[in-house]
Amino acid sequence: MSDVPVFEVYAIQYATSMRPTADYFVGADPHDGQSPINYYVWLIRSDDHIILIDTGFNAERAKQRGRNFLRCPTEGLRSLGIAPEDINTVIVTHLHYDHAGNLDLFPNARFVLQDEEMRFATGRYMRHELMRAPFELSDVLRMVTSNFEGRVDFVNGDAELCPGVGLHHVPGHSLGLQSVTVNSKRGRLCLASDAAHFFDNIRLGNPFKVTTHVGDTLEGHDRVLNLAGSTDRLIPGHDPQVSEIYRQHFDDNLIVVLHENPTRDPLAG
Repeated sequence: MSDVPVFEVYAIQYATSMRPTADYFVGADPHDGQSPINYYVWLIRSDDHIILIDTGFNAERAKQRGRNFLRCPTEGLRSLGIAPEDINTVIVTHLHYDHAGNLDLFPNARFVLQDEEMRFATGRYMRHELMRAPFELSDVLRMVTSNFEGRVDFVNGDAELCPGVGLHHVPGHSLGLQSVTVNSKRGRLCLASDAAHFFDNIRLGNPFKVTTHVGDTLEGHDRVLNLAGSTDRLIPGHDPQVSEIYRQHFDDNLIVVLHENPTRDPLAG
């Protein structure tokens, strides 16, 4: 493993929202009242690579969707010394509005997307309002345009993006969802994206309510746990606990350092 690059890994929060906890589970809600959900993008970098995972949404979209917008994700990148123009690879885990907005802010990037996600987001199911609700037409069209411009690298299933970075098709929440594994100094991390929104989705065996296939989503919980190899190396897509159990990046309280050990293992009980 000594020849595999070691990456720094960061979660960059850009928005939050307070919602009924019943929104977070398909089955019976074990909680009561409301609780927060955070919105993140992720940055991984080594000596040779700077890779952004997802692109978030903007202030206008936050207003339309009733989310509390904190700042543009690019401001978090600048806190890490990275300009949007520096990004040449963006892994898009899926095309939902909170993961695939702002594509136009990265003029030099190639976008890495699962074949199945493009088929899903442009296919027959989008005629149903319920199925298209998590998508924004403008984001999907932007990805189609990027493809016409030759800027999309498609993946069909699991693949190695580069040494130390793996892509893993984990359908369920969206049909073309992909999670990312990355080699860090504390071992292989699994950035689950929305294969698991919260640690509690996995702990309780109760998937997030927005899903195209409940069974596949439950299987996806097992998959991302296996990919992480250890519960403290699994990073769910929206859990506020991520911002609590990892060290902040210097004076930027919206960025946490994932390549260092958390203060506790939220799935250890």
